Amino acid sequence: MNISVLTNKDLASCIALNLLLPQLSDHRVSIFMSARVGARSSKAKELSELAFYEQTLFNQIIFPVVDAIEYSENPQWLTFNRIACSVNRPIIELNKINDPVELKILASAEPDIILSIRYGVILRDEVLKIPKHGVLNLHSGLLPDYRGVMATFRAMLNGEKNIFMTLHNIDDSTIDTGNIFATSSIAIDYNRSYLWNVLGLYEEGCQMLAEAVSIINNKQPLKSYEQSDGGNYYSFPSIGEISSFLEQGYSLVNPADIVVLAKKFMSP
Repeated sequence: MNISVLTNKDLASCIALNLLLPQLSDHRVSIFMSARVGARSSKAKELSELAFYEQTLFNQIIFPVVDAIEYSENPQWLTFNRIACSVNRPIIELNKINDPVELKILASAEPDIILSIRYGVILRDEVLKIPKHGVLNLHSGLLPDYRGVMATFRAMLNGEKNIFMTLHNIDDSTIDTGNIFATSSIAIDYNRSYLWNVLGLYEEGCQMLAEAVSIINNKQPLKSYEQSDGGNYYSFPSIGEISSFLEQGYSLVNPADIVVLAKKFMSP
């Protein structure tokens, strides 16, 4: 199949691509990327710090250094540039995917299916009409309880025992409302940061996504069920909510974790 992956220019998306793409090796994959997820409504400085670790540090410092290094063996994870080499086509940035020019770029990939992972733009009808097998989205939260952004933050703030990844359908421009295909979960480690817990979701999440692609490719029905009524939609946390999170002894990011993650892009 022709598969188009819509993702975001951040650390979690890069890790997700590293986990997913080896499972899609029998398919032709095109990758399109947004520069960020939504417009941040909160002025909390901690969110700016988190964005630095999730995006700026890796995209502007670590990845360029890694790309300049010649390895005798492959590192565990590939940078975005090396991922582009692995699929033998460039990663294209699309931040206005619903506009005619960028819509045409996406359509030119002729996707049979679109896979969305952390993509930062709401998909409108003209995008959703392109793939004959629809759009599957990997949402890092339990639906419908945790729609929106930073669901893991909300789960930790609420004292949940587990966090979830939900694989669901996007069939209209509403957010995180489509039929659910599968969920996976891990236990929250409150001794680790929000970011570390989020990243831990993607191994099983990408496995779910690859299995769904395999079912569709084998022309088998992909079973789903409607979301229950109710649920919650969350935007970026407020200054007060972040203060409450930190007062409970939790952290958004731990620099020591970033060192561990960076080494995976450098070491065999």
